[in-house]
Amino acid sequence: MFRRTFWFTAGAAAGVWATTKVNRKLKQLTPESLAAQAANKAIETGHRLKDFALDVRDGMVQREAELGDALGLEAPVEQDRALPAQRRLAALPHKHSYNRNEDY
Repeated sequence: MFRRTFWFTAGAAAGVWATTKVNRKLKQLTPESLAAQAANKAIETGHRLKDFALDVRDGMVQREAELGDALGLEAPVEQDRALPAQRRLAALPHKHSYNRNEDY
């Protein structure tokens, strides 16, 4: 008798557990639930993409600063050293320009 009661109770508990699992799964598969899950995944993906873009931007700024330091582009200009004067090419006046397409 004790054995029958044990197996009856175990079967009833398994049935309740299985029914609860099936009902939860059915609620997860309703259109409203699926839409909410998709929206949550989209929002999560958007946040991850934003974080990735910010990390890339930070890396770009850091690398640009490293390159600027390496090339001396960020170096301050010394006050006592003046910039060189702007050079201009002197245009020599030509009496006659040569054009090989002209007939002489």
